[in-house]
Amino acid sequence: MRWFKVLCTFVLLLFGTSGFAQERIDGLRAWPAPDHTRLVFDLSGPVKHKLFTLSNPERVVIDIEDAALTTSLKDRDFGKLLKGIRSGIRNETDLRVVLDLDEETRPKSFALSPNDQYGHRLVIDLEKSGGSSPVRRLNQVARAREVLVAIDAGHGGEDPGASGPSGVREKSVVLAIARKLASLINKEPGMRAILTRDGDYYLSLLKRVEKARQANADLFVSIHADAFRDSRVKGASVFILSNNGASSEHARLLAHKENSSDLIGGVSLDGKDNLLASVLLDLSQTASNEASYHVAEQVLRDIKQVGKIHKRKVERAAFRVLKAPDIPSLLIETAFISNPSDERALVSPDHQYKMARAIKNGIHNYFQQYPPPGTLMAERQTHVIARGDTLSEIARQYRVSADAIRSFNGLSNNTIRVGQVLQIPGGG
Repeated sequence: MRWFKVLCTFVLLLFGTSGFAQERIDGLRAWPAPDHTRLVFDLSGPVKHKLFTLSNPERVVIDIEDAALTTSLKDRDFGKLLKGIRSGIRNETDLRVVLDLDEETRPKSFALSPNDQYGHRLVIDLEKSGGSSPVRRLNQVARAREVLVAIDAGHGGEDPGASGPSGVREKSVVLAIARKLASLINKEPGMRAILTRDGDYYLSLLKRVEKARQANADLFVSIHADAFRDSRVKGASVFILSNNGASSEHARLLAHKENSSDLIGGVSLDGKDNLLASVLLDLSQTASNEASYHVAEQVLRDIKQVGKIHKRKVERAAFRVLKAPDIPSLLIETAFISNPSDERALVSPDHQYKMARAIKNGIHNYFQQYPPPGTLMAERQTHVIARGDTLSEIARQYRVSADAIRSFNGLSNNTIRVGQVLQIPGGG
């Protein structure tokens, strides 16, 4: 019987008094955003957990079965929603984590299985109870409005995107370009920009689209910096959505990788929202795709002035982030971050500015030619008569009637002369 006692002692020492090896919490990352905060616990293996809330004061409690904490929870930037975090032991082997809040929230938790970048994770999302602040529907305002461009910096937070040879992260450089682009657009009369994210935090692909639609954006532009297994590949590309296959093998692989962003950043697959999302994303997009192609051509033409182009034509692929059914959308791969010279350019503020300016010029040129009805740009349009122009052709170009142009300019007939400047009324 002695050997049995020795074996029991060994088992107790190895597994502890509970009879099972405890899973470890080896790390914690916090990603504060303006309207939510995400906490990500790195785990040594899968765990069972329960989450509930307490009031007066506001708290969120997470009970994790048979788990041990091996990392510090202090000295972190938790954002405005979360005042602090503390932990304790329950039932000798269970871990309790308490989140002390500044206000009432809607907490959500879900587990994530390992992927190429992370092991097991437990994700806690804290959203403000009031939800996102209501966005004014601009097209409901009677007076002329600004053209609104939604700029989407790819990846962020838990999802770093691609990395360059020296460790530069895609999420950082594309945010820098997106911010410069927004600043340039906001300096253009009759135009305004919003950023889907303006910090280092994660947004699901669907949330990015929702933000643009809630703001009633006229254009959605997603900024990225691709990586490829061959570090010699370099240059920029412009993509629009394809519902019928990719325009190249590279486009197909890139879309697959970008669409996997939710698997890395972490999206819960529970609930009915995903069914609604799939229905929304499958809506017909014929009109917005046509507009997407025209603006993409303009942007690509201007980007060619900045540096090397990887593909000289607009490419098509099934990017989920481009699937807003009612907003023209394009995705710009500003460079290959996996290429050493492209990586150096991406971290250069001067190159970031030149790339942002080229994108802005392309967008501005498109909206000068096709201003949305009811916008300031539609009201302020002018056309300088060139040789061969006719009033009917000009009317067709700007999608207004020849009668409207005559009336707006006080013309008694269709006679026009080279060099004459016509004011173009708001079209339809």
